Amino acid sequence: MGIEDSLRTKTSTNLSDDDYAVLALRNLIFDICSQNGGGHGGSAIGMAAIGVALYKHVMRYNPSNPSWFDRDRFVLSNGHTAMFLYALNHLVGYDAWTMEQVKGYGSAKTNGYKTICHAHPEIEEPAVEVTTGPLGQGIANAVGLAIASKNMAARYNRDSFDIIQSRIYCMTGDGCLMEGVALEAISLAGNLQLDNLVLIYDNNQVTCDGPLDWINTEDINAKMRASGWHVLEVPDGNYDVQALVAALKLAKTVKGRPTFVNVRTVIGLGTSVAGTHKAHHGTFDRESIRKHKVLAGQDPDTTHEVPAGPLAYFRERKAHGGKLEDDWLRLTQRYAQAYPDLAADLSRSITGSDGGQWLETLRQFDSKPFQGQATRDANGAALEKLWAIHPALCGGGADLVNSNKVAYSESDVFSPSVGYQGRYIRYGIREHAMVSISNGIAAYNPGTFLPITATFLMFYLYAAPGVRMGALSHLPVIHIATHDSVAEGQNGQTHQPVEVDSLYRAMPNLTYIRPCDGEEVIGAWLVALAKKDGPTILSLGRDPTGPVPGTDRFKVAQGAYVVVAQDRPSLTLASCGTNLHYAVKAAERLTASGIPTRVVSCPSFEHFDRQDQAYRDSVFTRDGTPIVSVEEYVATTWARYVTASVGMTGYGYSASNPSNYDRFGLDDNGIERKVRKYIDELGGQNARIAGWRQL
Repeated sequence: MGIEDSLRTKTSTNLSDDDYAVLALRNLIFDICSQNGGGHGGSAIGMAAIGVALYKHVMRYNPSNPSWFDRDRFVLSNGHTAMFLYALNHLVGYDAWTMEQVKGYGSAKTNGYKTICHAHPEIEEPAVEVTTGPLGQGIANAVGLAIASKNMAARYNRDSFDIIQSRIYCMTGDGCLMEGVALEAISLAGNLQLDNLVLIYDNNQVTCDGPLDWINTEDINAKMRASGWHVLEVPDGNYDVQALVAALKLAKTVKGRPTFVNVRTVIGLGTSVAGTHKAHHGTFDRESIRKHKVLAGQDPDTTHEVPAGPLAYFRERKAHGGKLEDDWLRLTQRYAQAYPDLAADLSRSITGSDGGQWLETLRQFDSKPFQGQATRDANGAALEKLWAIHPALCGGGADLVNSNKVAYSESDVFSPSVGYQGRYIRYGIREHAMVSISNGIAAYNPGTFLPITATFLMFYLYAAPGVRMGALSHLPVIHIATHDSVAEGQNGQTHQPVEVDSLYRAMPNLTYIRPCDGEEVIGAWLVALAKKDGPTILSLGRDPTGPVPGTDRFKVAQGAYVVVAQDRPSLTLASCGTNLHYAVKAAERLTASGIPTRVVSCPSFEHFDRQDQAYRDSVFTRDGTPIVSVEEYVATTWARYVTASVGMTGYGYSASNPSNYDRFGLDDNGIERKVRKYIDELGGQNARIAGWRQL
């Protein structure tokens, strides 16, 4: 007799410990839904048996130490079902996940009240591996976690010393599997043969708006097999915990392929709205809740109470997890005796120590050979040196590494054909997944990995949701964005990112740096490698540029600084990247004609805003003198610093580099012409009082 039969006949005579555990989890989820009038509980109720199988029988973790390095990682890609994770974290005994915290889910949080039970899981909280919510990205994060674990195992495991055993389990619903980022990541995971990755599909055939077959009737199993995955099916995922356990244990034996477990469930199981889109979110009927609690032997009028038997059944995981970690620590001690050098390197990787050699290398790096070259060339040379000495650097590009000037050796490729010790990942043309996977790699353990990605700046628009999630999650990833202007030329408007900078300059906790030459590229890397709490974009040019005097790698961290000074300036030109050298040439002519013009390099607005007011006033004076920005982008950000802007007001054009700068008035001739007209129009009035204008 299963739980469904027991529920109908109101008897609990034949229920197993697993059955009672499933009931305890479902009843707690009912209480969480009811406590503040809603939440996304339908899928969480349907997934309860999966939760018991994972957290009671399959996963390796220690509730007393959420940060244990060799734990299995669980990713809830369908992050709206957050209460599934929160309830399990409480039941198995993670110290932070008290019932009082659980009661905060869905609350109004007035008067400064805080809880760790957010509407979607957030990485800052213990026992939450990654922030999830935007559907599909969690699957890509899980692929990144699997890559990280696979790489660690290949580098450090030896005969009789499986130091790294951690596996990655990812929960997904119908929605995630329709998202492009998930499909990109699934394809790559199959190609990489990540057999330490298990994707569990909560197949309830219902979406937020209605039945799944309204919008999707594909053969998902065939699709996953075609993508290189091993497929298992569990026809009863509502109650049969041991069938789920058997499938998950079988997945551990699969070699050379990640595993997809297709589990049939019912959304909102055992309620009046079961199996319909109405169960997706909201509260559930009291009679269904009452029946579940009676079946569990509880007073139906009580809430937030877990019966002693099921609670003890779950809490046994604390002792079990403590033993797992103790056994692992003893193994690492024996490993250190057998392989002292490897053990020392492993310790460095676990603690996230980067050795600091990169700092001195960048301080001493000679930028003179890159004068007159494109910033992407200088970046490629810097990265090549850093790759050799920075142990955490890893990653790759979206099929454009030759254009991005990212060098790597064939032996350093992370691939089943070569091995998994390599650090270079061939992402293919999968920009969104590349960034979201990199977030997962960075999330594996603080400092163990520092991923890079590379493609054109325009195509970071494809990747923008992943970049945002990395910034929101404070994950250090370095994005190398080349071909960042109308200098891209003949590829035309589709490849010329006139507006993309605005998104990234506005994005909180993302550092966007646009260096103008090799000297500033070195400074950009000094800033990027020092940042431990979020991503960085290096915005780089494809084409050679003219000379810019006075650039200084150490002043990049100030965000903006004067490169051409004047004793009594009548005008300031401010620019960055591939447009700065034109501003320098225009300034020379303006000065020679009796308009003393200073020039400011502005590689990072974020860092400039961090400077004290006195420094900012010394760079952008407030005395009413005209300050004009010059950049091949729409000037959305400049207005808070300058009095006028020379920039793009539309999209680019398919033409040569010099032709485009001339066409849009962004070369030295165009800058000079527009500035002279502006000065004449001002007629000597205070430029700040006159207000910002587009030139």
